[in-house]
Amino acid sequence: MPVTKRGFLSLACATALAVTPFAALAEGWQPRKPIDFVIMAGPGGGADQIARFVQSVAEKHDMTRRPLVPNNKGGGSGAEALIHVKGASDPDHTILVTLNSFFTTPLRQGNLGIDIQTFTPIAMMGVDPFVLWVHKDSGITTFDEYVQKVKAMNGEFVMGGTGAGQEDSIVIAYMSGAYGLDIKYIPYDGGGAVAKDLAGKQIMATVNNPAEAKGFYEAGDFVPLVAFSDDRLPAYPDVPTMKEMGNDFSYYNQRAVVGAPGMSDEAAAYYQDLFTQIYESEEWQGYLTSESLSPLWMDASAQRDYWATQVENHQKLLQALDG
Repeated sequence: MPVTKRGFLSLACATALAVTPFAALAEGWQPRKPIDFVIMAGPGGGADQIARFVQSVAEKHDMTRRPLVPNNKGGGSGAEALIHVKGASDPDHTILVTLNSFFTTPLRQGNLGIDIQTFTPIAMMGVDPFVLWVHKDSGITTFDEYVQKVKAMNGEFVMGGTGAGQEDSIVIAYMSGAYGLDIKYIPYDGGGAVAKDLAGKQIMATVNNPAEAKGFYEAGDFVPLVAFSDDRLPAYPDVPTMKEMGNDFSYYNQRAVVGAPGMSDEAAAYYQDLFTQIYESEEWQGYLTSESLSPLWMDASAQRDYWATQVENHQKLLQALDG
């Protein structure tokens, strides 16, 4: 089932970037201590990069009285982060940078007791496409050559990705099913480690987001073969989409911030105001372009509707993944 950017946009079309309502509520509340800025992935991946970039924007413009302190908790496909935030002793000072494992991990690990609708909507900052990458030394330069290589290796072709039963494995599973590929999959805690192991030729291919692979691509080490996006990415105009290959599939990773369950309305308004300012900043708008993210703002109400839709979509995707 395609998880398209257009589908995301249909949920957000009625939202606006109005700061005033948030600011009015937030006037009476300010953080009293450093803010636990939890990241549900390991260092170096897309979520980690975004968290640290957002931190730098807030610090540069003196947007908050207390610092955002990045805190990587990528274990268990993000379960570590969800448990940490759910059990936060101070919900007003605990926020979470999410990706699609916000939906998939509670579905795959029901024993966690995580209900994402109890979390506090803060901001949807954009969506991130996936790209299939190989190392230049592989000699593979086209998607057709990749398919031929994987089939020739009879189950010994090794790919890595973030987590198990989440974004990367969903994309790889779709591709494997569409082309009859037998791929060994190695799960990692974050996209940064995945990209580093492809650079070191410990694995043979990845479906990293553009930001995660950008440095290696610019150094000439990585070759992009196909994008799992609705349209060709401006930064990679010569890279075809999976849709161009005749398969109606695209998939995007959400880049969002949510608050802990039990966060006060005043604190939520403060963070909604803060991240609205960050979203509207010249720096964030430039980051969207430079890192090939698509802008996708949502207010709190739209986010809750979006969460419900994505849980339903990912239930279907995971059922297909499990066969």
